Amino acid sequence: MKIGLFFGSFNPIHIGHLAIANTMAENTDLKKVWFVVTPQNPLKPSKGLLHEFDRYDMVKSAIADNSKFEVSDVEFHLPKPSYTIFTLANLREKHPDKEFKLIIGEDNLENFTKWKNHQEILNQFGLYVYPRPTYSSEARPRVTNSLLKSHANVRMIEAPLFDISATYIRQCVKNNKSIRYLVPEVVEQMIRTKGFYK
Repeated sequence: MKIGLFFGSFNPIHIGHLAIANTMAENTDLKKVWFVVTPQNPLKPSKGLLHEFDRYDMVKSAIADNSKFEVSDVEFHLPKPSYTIFTLANLREKHPDKEFKLIIGEDNLENFTKWKNHQEILNQFGLYVYPRPTYSSEARPRVTNSLLKSHANVRMIEAPLFDISATYIRQCVKNNKSIRYLVPEVVEQMIRTKGFYK
């Protein structure tokens, strides 16, 4: 079974994440998409990051009605900071019957060579890449990007462009502005009820 792994801090999960995951589940050969909640991204500061269990609960609630989605806390049990290659190796060991593919945005493709053991990820797992509205490969052509795009284990997937940022959502919450239509209703309720991002 081919599984797409969608890594993220999901701080909070929003409709952009869900639309991309749904596109991957419905329009590719992936049977399921697993949302891998990251405790701490090695390339991002952890300031302003909601507790991992709260972010996990929000994702779980947001995807509860979709049988093609699952949420994973695998990185909660691995050494921090979390490096993707270690997570992939751990998942492959636990699920030998599954073939894992990494779902990333086109903007991340440019930095991909900076990832730990990126060549191993590429050769042993492979990438499913979705476009990002803030990133235009035409406007900013890169040698690395075009080389990666032509790699046998890289698939460029057409997906809707959503210019929604979790930072913007958190700012709205902080300023008592509406986040309706930006996040699933159940996530909005959790944020309001538990006082997240205040």
